[in-house]
Amino acid sequence: MKLWKPLAVLSLALCSSPILAAECATEIEANDMMQFSKASIDVPASCKQYKVTLKHTGKMPKASMGHNWVLTATPDYAPVAKDGMSASLDTNFVKAGDTRVVAHTKVVGGGESDTVTIDTAKLTAPEYTYFCSFPGHAMMMKGTLKLAK
Repeated sequence: MKLWKPLAVLSLALCSSPILAAECATEIEANDMMQFSKASIDVPASCKQYKVTLKHTGKMPKASMGHNWVLTATPDYAPVAKDGMSASLDTNFVKAGDTRVVAHTKVVGGGESDTVTIDTAKLTAPEYTYFCSFPGHAMMMKGTLKLAK
């Protein structure tokens, strides 16, 4: 009986530990070969927010081989990517004020990283596409994101 209380406290501590918080975050790498390290991301339904950290593992600078991570509903992917190509590095190759963009990181160069936090309550579409909107990268650097049921 005396063992029950310490076990209950330990159980509660484990439930709020960073181990479970890791479920609500992921890291995706991008390289100088225009590749993401993940083709899909499943966001647990239990997450209120989800963090995505983009790490550029290459060596080239962002002006010549920069990468970002842009999230849109899948039907919006092509038009947002097209609009991003006509934007600039100053706007991270995302059209200013584009409401079709759910979230995006800044453009990073070799050795750099950036993190974006997504409010999962805004993930109402059945499927999302993430991609790099640096001009010419979107066709090769893309994947899917889904909110798990």
